Amino acid sequence: MVPHDGHLHLAEMTLSDEELERYARHIILREVGGAGQAKLKAARVLVVGAGGIGAPAIQYLAAAGVGTLTIVDDDVIDRSNLQRQVLFGTDDIGSGKAEAAAARVAAINPNVAVRVEARRLSADDAPGLVAAHDVILDGTDNFATRLAVADAALAARVPLVSSAVAEFEGQLGTFRGWEADKPCYRCFVGHDPEREGVSCSEQGVLGALTGILGSLAALEVIRAITPFGDDIAGKLLLVDALALRFRTLQLPKDPGCPACGTGTLR
Repeated sequence: MVPHDGHLHLAEMTLSDEELERYARHIILREVGGAGQAKLKAARVLVVGAGGIGAPAIQYLAAAGVGTLTIVDDDVIDRSNLQRQVLFGTDDIGSGKAEAAAARVAAINPNVAVRVEARRLSADDAPGLVAAHDVILDGTDNFATRLAVADAALAARVPLVSSAVAEFEGQLGTFRGWEADKPCYRCFVGHDPEREGVSCSEQGVLGALTGILGSLAALEVIRAITPFGDDIAGKLLLVDALALRFRTLQLPKDPGCPACGTGTLR
């Protein structure tokens, strides 16, 4: 859920006739309605990584009418990406992922303002960018970047939706660790800044699985903006494509967590 001290300004958000038609299937949902669609239009979402997770998520967030999308990725499109990063086509090979993703957003929904950050976020520059948004979606495979983004989201009290895939397995969680009963990302992974991320090129990944997890990540970003159903913050969804099994685990808050508990990181 977007925090009470967040950045949404709904008073100035009205929907045009074109938008009313475009988002009609959202608006007729009792849990979303016109007010929820106005929240989506007012929202600013930061997507870190335009790869396997980011590709489907960006498309669905754009189609859903999120008002501003900021896409962060310093990589260029390689032919091997096309097996799962369905935001891109063969003609995009060699182009920057963030720039190509922004062009695709413009084609999907011209009502969405899109910003490009063709760089890799670090612990130094993540806080300023994260604090300017209402929800963060992290789909990177770089552990140092994940920690930098997670720490910045916790400090700014911005909900973090984090997703990852490897081979035939995926995971998804929403983190609001500043709340007394909710874990932060470090409660989940611990404090290990030297951990090496394992890329898809090293262990492989089932392409369609990234579509599932990316779509679910987009769903949780939308839920964070305009709440519906159950609050999943503090839970972890595990997906096993080999067994076609979905499990949800409760993540405990770590009282000794160096980020949100009694540790010394903060």
